[in-house]
Amino acid sequence: MTAVETQMTYSNSYTILHEEAYMTQEDDWDRDLLLDPAWEKQQRKTFTAWCNSHLRKAGTQIENIEEDFRNGLKLMLLLEVISGERLPKPDKGKMRFHKIANVNKALDFICSKGVKLVSIGAEEIVDGNAKMTLGMIWTIILRFAIQDISVEETSAKEGLLLWCQRKTAPYRNVNVQNFHISWKDGLALCALIHRHRPDLIDYAKLRKDDPIGNLNTAFEVAEKFLDIPKMLDAEDIVNTPKPDEKAIMTYVSCFYHAFAGAEQAETAANRICKVLAVNQENEKLMEEYEKLASELLEWIRRTIPWLENRVAEQTMRSMQQKLEDFRDYRRIHKPPRVQEKCQLEINFNTLQTKLRLSNRPAFMPSEGKMVSDIANAWKGLEQVEKGYEEWLLTEIRRLERLDHLAEKFKQKCAMHETWTSGKEELLSQKDYESASLMEIRALMRKHEAFESDLAAHQDRVEQIAAIAQELNELDYHDAVTVNARCQGICDQWDNLGTLTQKRRDSLERVEKLWETIDQLYLEFAKRAAPFNNWMDGAMEDLQDMFIVHSIEEIQSLITAHDQFKATLPEADKERMATIGIQNEILKIAQTYGIKLTGINPYTNLSQQDIANKWDTVKHLVPLRDQMLQEEVARQQANERLRRQFAAQANIIGPWIQTKMEEISHVSVDIAGSLEEQMNSLKQYEQNIINYKSNIDKLEGDHQLSQESLIFDNKHTNYSMEHIRVGWEQLLTTIARTINEVENQILTRDAKGISQEQLNEFRASFNHFDRKRNGMMDPDDFRACLISMGYDLGEVEFARIMTLVDPNNTGVVTFQAFIDFMTRETAETDTAEQVMASFKILASDKSYITVEELRRELPPDQAEYCISRMTRFVGADCPSGALDYISFSAPSMGRATYKHPPALSFLLLESHLNPTVHLYALFIISSL
Repeated sequence: MTAVETQMTYSNSYTILHEEAYMTQEDDWDRDLLLDPAWEKQQRKTFTAWCNSHLRKAGTQIENIEEDFRNGLKLMLLLEVISGERLPKPDKGKMRFHKIANVNKALDFICSKGVKLVSIGAEEIVDGNAKMTLGMIWTIILRFAIQDISVEETSAKEGLLLWCQRKTAPYRNVNVQNFHISWKDGLALCALIHRHRPDLIDYAKLRKDDPIGNLNTAFEVAEKFLDIPKMLDAEDIVNTPKPDEKAIMTYVSCFYHAFAGAEQAETAANRICKVLAVNQENEKLMEEYEKLASELLEWIRRTIPWLENRVAEQTMRSMQQKLEDFRDYRRIHKPPRVQEKCQLEINFNTLQTKLRLSNRPAFMPSEGKMVSDIANAWKGLEQVEKGYEEWLLTEIRRLERLDHLAEKFKQKCAMHETWTSGKEELLSQKDYESASLMEIRALMRKHEAFESDLAAHQDRVEQIAAIAQELNELDYHDAVTVNARCQGICDQWDNLGTLTQKRRDSLERVEKLWETIDQLYLEFAKRAAPFNNWMDGAMEDLQDMFIVHSIEEIQSLITAHDQFKATLPEADKERMATIGIQNEILKIAQTYGIKLTGINPYTNLSQQDIANKWDTVKHLVPLRDQMLQEEVARQQANERLRRQFAAQANIIGPWIQTKMEEISHVSVDIAGSLEEQMNSLKQYEQNIINYKSNIDKLEGDHQLSQESLIFDNKHTNYSMEHIRVGWEQLLTTIARTINEVENQILTRDAKGISQEQLNEFRASFNHFDRKRNGMMDPDDFRACLISMGYDLGEVEFARIMTLVDPNNTGVVTFQAFIDFMTRETAETDTAEQVMASFKILASDKSYITVEELRRELPPDQAEYCISRMTRFVGADCPSGALDYISFSAPSMGRATYKHPPALSFLLLESHLNPTVHLYALFIISSL
């Protein structure tokens, strides 16, 4: 078979299929038939080493994988070694058909193991087809080395990958996601070895930036200590962007099989150790149970007599010591025994469960040490403990009652004696003789509060007597001291009651003397306060600053002031009545010899305060009259300024509005030529400029009004701001209108539009300008275009609106309408003509040279083209060739070119001369 035939056969039929158990979508050995040379090199070395690792068991090996398997003998031997089965006897001859027969026997054996080989024939192997031979060896590796790998219900490649991920998960810088680039730095292989044999590699000293060192370390350790031959070269793996997946899988599977046997032996040893550990643990639990049970029963036997002792102590301290000992027993000594009892029951139940699970007979403790025996002993302990605790608490409560009563008696006596300390001296005072009415009333309320407090303490005195009686009945050892103290408290209590009644009588007598004077104080305060407030308000109003803007407002203030002056006589009567009350108080004090403090308790106002304020009010009234009259004169002057400004504004405002309307009519009037309209507008402009003096005079009047703080004018609707805005709009309108007419004249002259056409455009615009404001709405503009013969769709009308209303204002002005109509009626030219002209200059070439442009065009236009044309890209074109097609199309597009009639002769001539054509178009583009 020739090399060409071999390649065709290989290209058409090289596919390896495996059963689904170990065939994955990444195991397509070679749907891409052009194997990467680096991968092929790695596969040759790996597959050769893998084959030799098995063939050496039969005392042989291979050197060249595609040559040494050609006769089929070593191939059959390899299958016998890895499968452990005998293959049919090989043919001994050296002829080609003998070799083919031997290879077929090997392939038949592979197929008998459930592997379907498609397009791998004996002839390719015998002929030494390297790729077919590598594919066959990979199939054998998959079937006998990888297929049987199973990890958590995953098998083959997925199982091997999962096994690698599990084993390397704890290691830093290792993340196994595939069988190519995840292994390039060598750390994954070192992690696998360290996971199973940490004594072989010091993983902490490995560096990720030394992949070749890491790989060689893994290869050398695996070959020396794990009997895994070196199947890969570190340099090949590191220098290959993506190492061969099958070579990596083959090498990694050797680690799986090497460590799987060790794990099985370890599992068996662990199983034996587990059984022995269970037996040892059970025996330990039995011994602990016996020991704990004995100690616990002994502790119960020793504790019960102590709890049965019921000899009472005579003192509270001794009984409390017994209680403290019992609490120590409950808090310190008993909890560990409770825990021991619980642990004993837990150990017993755990032991019985473990014996039952391991098919051992149940554990029987020694006599008297059963769980039930311990529970009965514990129950007896708790009963004795409960009785002892009740006895202790009863005795302690008895002694505690006596101590409590004695302490309570002392405490209540101390509190009572503290409360009564100084009370007798306080009740004997005569502080009410020099006090005022408010002070007397305060003393009375204070005395009433004391009486209430005294009544409340009656219960305490009774309680003290009752406690003393109970202590005597219980034969308290210090009853003499208790009785003496109780008698002293009772005697003092009787004396306090007598002093309290005497003080009440004295306070009531003095209180009546002050009530009359107090009533007069109160009446003075009630009348003086509102009158004082009235005077404060009057002074505030008389001194209040006012701001008015009209004569009516100042007249209103004068009226209010006159009304205030009319109330002054009545106010003077109220003043005299208030002063009379104060005089009555002085008279009563002198008559009965009462010493006044000089201060009214109900007000801070005095008779002198009222007199001073009344004098101030009388002084401010004439001053207010003078201020009001001065403001009347100022407002009269302001009114004259308002009328003067209004008289001029009412003339200027309508004049500006009239001129605005006249200019608007002139701009759309179709009578006369554009030059006549221009002359008319110029005359309007001169008249407006001449009117400026009136505006200046009005500005002067407005300045006077502002200086006088006049901000409103009821005599006119025109403010100075309105006049300024109107004047500026008038100037802007006349200037814009003149500019529009000038633009129409330029457009007419440049585009060749006749006066009749402009008049026709103006007539159409005026007809559809329904609001007569010099603008058309979009609907009116559409109707206007339809009336002029345009066939408009929505898209076309939208395009036209972007031309006439680029700012999206919603209206079409007369100037925009004229510009659009002149563009529509002007002569046009297309971009195709420009390209055709360039093609003629370029002698029908797709490009044009710099020399041709400078030879055919004027210098300025030639340099313009050279600076803007891009270089032409194509085969067989000279250096510096320019692309005139791209220059014409993007810049010109397929839009039409507008040009004025003045250039019509030039364009007509350009159709005969391409150079003239281009020159004309450049002139048009500049326009």
